[in-house]
Amino acid sequence: MTTTPQGVSLGMPQLPAPDYPDDVRARLEADAREIVARYPDSRSALLPLLHLVQSEEGHVTRTGMQFCADVLGLTTAEVTAVATFYTMYRRGPSGDYQVGVCTNTLCAVMGGDAIFEALQDHLGVGNGGTTDDGKVTLEHIECNAACDFAPVVMVNWEFFDNQTVQSAKQLVDDLRAGTPVEPTRGARLCTFKETARILAGFPDEREGAVEASGSAGPASLIGLRLAKGEAARVVHPRDGGPHDTPRDGAPGDATPHDPSPSEHLSSHDAPQQTSASDPSNPAGPTAEEGE
Repeated sequence: MTTTPQGVSLGMPQLPAPDYPDDVRARLEADAREIVARYPDSRSALLPLLHLVQSEEGHVTRTGMQFCADVLGLTTAEVTAVATFYTMYRRGPSGDYQVGVCTNTLCAVMGGDAIFEALQDHLGVGNGGTTDDGKVTLEHIECNAACDFAPVVMVNWEFFDNQTVQSAKQLVDDLRAGTPVEPTRGARLCTFKETARILAGFPDEREGAVEASGSAGPASLIGLRLAKGEAARVVHPRDGGPHDTPRDGAPGDATPHDPSPSEHLSSHDAPQQTSASDPSNPAGPTAEEGE
């Protein structure tokens, strides 16, 4: 233990991170050269390099961070600052399958909270915990932009939509048993290490791995239909009724459509008659200013 002249302890000196075996390091260096070559500034390759080392051990280790620092000419402090900021980088051993239950507002009220609580009891782990067999790590996650299909569970960032407590329990049981499971949409499920390598920018060469299925839900597609000038059935919150709403000035309109306040999709996008949004009616001085 070292101390300053004032006697303040600085703790034990940090031991150097262990290195990868020679064959592993040589393989990772070849992959790293390919990643770095994609960027005009080598420092920009840090994020995919962290995914690369995560694909090796299943989480970002001190060895992995030292490797990234060596390749990019950075300090380990600079690498650690990035690795600890993003939640997609794991700092400790975790399962082959990262099971994330969305507990943001819509998924929560549609059953996400109940699913998360039930899975904690069913698996015997808390948030961020991993089952004894090393198969499943459970966590609650924020919005996955799939609210049409709430409640949503993600496994290694693949979607499992419209879940229930029972279907979520069956899902994790199948994952632990090695029974194949099919995401509701998107690519075929792979392990966390395989996912990390794909996120590092390397193609997934397994047969059928990128066959996509499914699409966004009706509520999300309304915006796309409006952008294309098509009529869409929407429910306006101010009058509660569905209306056919064409895009402003869409072909076929006799005059450009000028929606009234009751026709706006949200009260937040309706014009407000305030001094900030209505320059022709500026606010007058306050009582104190007029005295």
